[in-house]
Amino acid sequence: MSNKYKIGVIGLGYVGLPVAIGFAGKYEVVGFDINPGRIAELSKGIDVTNEVEKEAFENIAISFTDKASDLADCNFYVVAVPTPVDADKQPNLTPLESASETVATVLKPNDIVVYESTVFPGCTEEICIPILERGSNLSYPEDFQVGYSPERINPGDKLHTLTKITKVVSAGTPEALEVVAELYDSIIEAGVHKASSIKVAEAAKIIENTQRDLNIALMNELAIVFDKMNINTHEVLKAAGTKWNFLNFYPGLVGGHCIGVDPYYLTYKAEQLGHEPDVILSGRKLNDNLPYFIVDKSLKALTFQPSTDHKTRVLVKGVSFKANVSDIRNSKVFDVIRIFEERNCEVDVVDDLVNKEEVKAHYGVELKEQASGNYDIIVMTVPHNIYLDENLEDWLPFVKEKMVFFDIMSKFAHIDFPDTIEYLSL
Repeated sequence: MSNKYKIGVIGLGYVGLPVAIGFAGKYEVVGFDINPGRIAELSKGIDVTNEVEKEAFENIAISFTDKASDLADCNFYVVAVPTPVDADKQPNLTPLESASETVATVLKPNDIVVYESTVFPGCTEEICIPILERGSNLSYPEDFQVGYSPERINPGDKLHTLTKITKVVSAGTPEALEVVAELYDSIIEAGVHKASSIKVAEAAKIIENTQRDLNIALMNELAIVFDKMNINTHEVLKAAGTKWNFLNFYPGLVGGHCIGVDPYYLTYKAEQLGHEPDVILSGRKLNDNLPYFIVDKSLKALTFQPSTDHKTRVLVKGVSFKANVSDIRNSKVFDVIRIFEERNCEVDVVDDLVNKEEVKAHYGVELKEQASGNYDIIVMTVPHNIYLDENLEDWLPFVKEKMVFFDIMSKFAHIDFPDTIEYLSL
């Protein structure tokens, strides 16, 4: 197998890079990305996403390139590019279509193309395969084969890594499925699950994140309801969790490029078929509106009026979409910042893990090197470990007379705060 297949991985982000490195331990691999800066970093063994350690680049058969022609000798392709939504919450398939066009330029008879990007059921066969056919002048499935194996990477998770998670695999023909399954099984310690069709595999992936989105939406709605009842949501969940079959989900911001995006791919297809996916869209609306609840609850908790010589000063700690990662894509923290500013607040923002230039370019937010002065409100939006390691004494210098501390994920609920700090959580 190792001599028979040369693998090309298209897209070297948080999904594609671990896949490329994983295969490169047993096969010759060409890693392709359209970003020359990314290629330059990876060629030096540097992964700014921190998904792959520097040691993993050593003693493996991999080359990195931004030239599509360097993929010409490959015969097994893995496409792992982003599948975002546009401003209207509609699927933006531009990266996927462009990647398919790239593969089509080097596709040869008997080659196999496997997609890992999250899509709606039917996308691979209805959109990607025709692009491959047009660009290569080959016919599917007579000349080449296509499979689908959805990514299951959990950014920042060093326990559930690529090889430790069962890999769902599928293909358009039984013969191709055996090849795809054998290749993945050779690097996945947890083994593979053969789906009966490409559509089944696509659907399996998209409902994983839709299910999580809806469960978190329920927790967020409970948090809003219990807030009106003056009941601590986390105490309720702790009590309910003593039952063996209670599902442990918690309220919080739902952003990122998976849970906050993937459900829209499913609702898009459902609406195309004439079905209004009320439950899914209701959960999405609730999660997207949570930043308003966080801001309004923070301001309402101010039991005093800030002095007239300054606006209400707010410190937001953390802007990535989840803790201990640098990825800012679709982070809902920026909605929190925007709403505070709309409420006439002066907002300082800090995050030591993210790229400050990227934050400025994508969201227009200028990150501070460190907090300064006194704040009326501090919001722990993203509980990076570096923040969890801080002591209460580290916070007190920022308290003037009385301050609101909104701990979104309830990571500091165990601390006995002084009377000068009003502690809040979802």
